[in-house]
Amino acid sequence: PPLPPSSNRRPPPPRSRPCPRILLPALAGRRSRVLLARPPRAGAGAGDGMASQDAHYPTLLEHMGRAGAPADLAVLIAHIQAACKRIAALVASPGNADLSRAKPAAAAGGASAAGRDAPKPLDELSNEIILSSLQSSGKVAVVASEENDHPVWMCDDGPYVVVTDPLDGSRNIEVSIPTGTIFGIYDRLVELDHLPVEEKAQLNSLQSGSRLVAAGYVLYSSATIFCISFGEGTHGFTLDRSTGEFVLTYPFMQIPPRGQIYSVNDARYFDWPEGLKKYIDTIRQGKGQNPKKYSARYVCSLVADFHRTVIYGGVAMNPRDHLRLVYEANPLSFLAEQAGGRGSDGKTRILSIQPVKLHQRLPLFLGSMEDMLELESYGDVQQKVNPGYDV
Repeated sequence: PPLPPSSNRRPPPPRSRPCPRILLPALAGRRSRVLLARPPRAGAGAGDGMASQDAHYPTLLEHMGRAGAPADLAVLIAHIQAACKRIAALVASPGNADLSRAKPAAAAGGASAAGRDAPKPLDELSNEIILSSLQSSGKVAVVASEENDHPVWMCDDGPYVVVTDPLDGSRNIEVSIPTGTIFGIYDRLVELDHLPVEEKAQLNSLQSGSRLVAAGYVLYSSATIFCISFGEGTHGFTLDRSTGEFVLTYPFMQIPPRGQIYSVNDARYFDWPEGLKKYIDTIRQGKGQNPKKYSARYVCSLVADFHRTVIYGGVAMNPRDHLRLVYEANPLSFLAEQAGGRGSDGKTRILSIQPVKLHQRLPLFLGSMEDMLELESYGDVQQKVNPGYDV
């Protein structure tokens, strides 16, 4: 079948030699297009793993500077990366197990009317770190977070809108399973400036994913990895703990067109619709479009499962109405498309869905283009019942 609409751009030819080390130059106006630096050696790419240590690779801000990134955006990213370094230290610190436990319902004020998960001290602390950093940047008009029932208006002249899940997978902290931060960045809708604060905050936060200026995630694991796209490819930066800088290690990441791994909680197999059961049965037996038998790999940490899928290919999925469109599905789908993959709710391209509320949930399927098209061809893959366990 023909490929679906996508914002994919193929990576430019690699440079034959590393770029010279330079500092962040003066940058162009905010709305100019961001064209990211090419890979620093011939043949570099996600398939090569981490870049060779025998050449200089730019830091995240150097990378943006070489590309002529808008000054406002560079300042914003500098503050986001600073916040994520603090969260990385927090999740790796002794004593964080108590912080990862959900508060009792009474202490938490009961269930959230907005449909958020039960808060945990570590989630709330990460949220405070993110919001404080965004406030300090002076570049954010409004931020919409998984930890807040409503968007937070920060300043009238901030050029950007940020949506974020400050700490995805925090329930896994006690057992040292990877966690992550997810974020998306939009231009502020200046045409809404005349509206009351609450209304314009809400409408700015509910932009379609097709309007994203940038998106990224940070994986807190054996390494801390910052993956980001500005609409010209997806790039990965690893935190060098000797310098405290994120350095380019995965230039122009490309999801393999087809993988051999599926990631889903298949303990829920008997609650799945027939289409999803048939798809999983088929690929496990090696009877699908790929004659190889697929393996199951499931971390139950969205950022970790997605990052593995970007590197190795295949499909990461949650077929229930569980993951959030605004600050989980949209940013990760943007990154998937920029790496040559696809994000879908099982029927529709994620970035084409118009959000109607901040904490809107939906099924989410992310991965290799050929795997995703094969999955969607089965039709009935969205799980509509959730018996016996909480969403």
